[in-house]
Amino acid sequence: MKETALILLSGGQDSATALFWAKKKFASVEAVSFDYGQRHRRELKSAKKIAALAKVKQTVISLKEFSQIKNSALTDIKININSQDKQNKKLPASFVPGRNILFLTAAAALAYTKKIRNIVIGISQVDYSGYPDCRGPFIKAMQKSLSLGMEFPVKIFTPLINLDKKQTVLLAKTLGVLDIMKYTHTCYMGTKTPCGKCPACVLRAKGFKEAGIKDPLVK
Repeated sequence: MKETALILLSGGQDSATALFWAKKKFASVEAVSFDYGQRHRRELKSAKKIAALAKVKQTVISLKEFSQIKNSALTDIKININSQDKQNKKLPASFVPGRNILFLTAAAALAYTKKIRNIVIGISQVDYSGYPDCRGPFIKAMQKSLSLGMEFPVKIFTPLINLDKKQTVLLAKTLGVLDIMKYTHTCYMGTKTPCGKCPACVLRAKGFKEAGIKDPLVK
């Protein structure tokens, strides 16, 4: 496409893979990352590194006030990362209510100022933690709401939406960016080397194992 896309880049495995997918699909790509007071702040350093390696312009938007909502283990270190959400026991404690709603809204507002109509987000409704804001119907609703609310038609691309972690690893291999994965950050605990215990690390390890590929992040 002879168009520009704005990718939501967290610094994790999925968003990094989505970034390079976008670089293949669009003429140019920019990245936006969010500092929302997350406990695993190492991901912001990863996002900066990956954006530099991909040679894309990165904007970091501060949403630190979001950390005042003490409901998630990702914004409150006092909450056990392996426990359940306080309000909805069907969800893990790592669920940050409204996060993707806020991220997509901020990304769309930034895209509006740059006349960028394409937004890319690396979410999956297959291998995920049950987050309601990682599902197809949510994305369709957000796309419609953002387009109506700004009178600026945006399209949200979700290249990983129907991929499990194994397929995401294989996509990174097809894109020729497996080596980039050693700069990504996944661990909810914020450690450079995967802790191997938190849900994110377990899921990542499972994906690489099933793909038959050694995780570049693990020495």
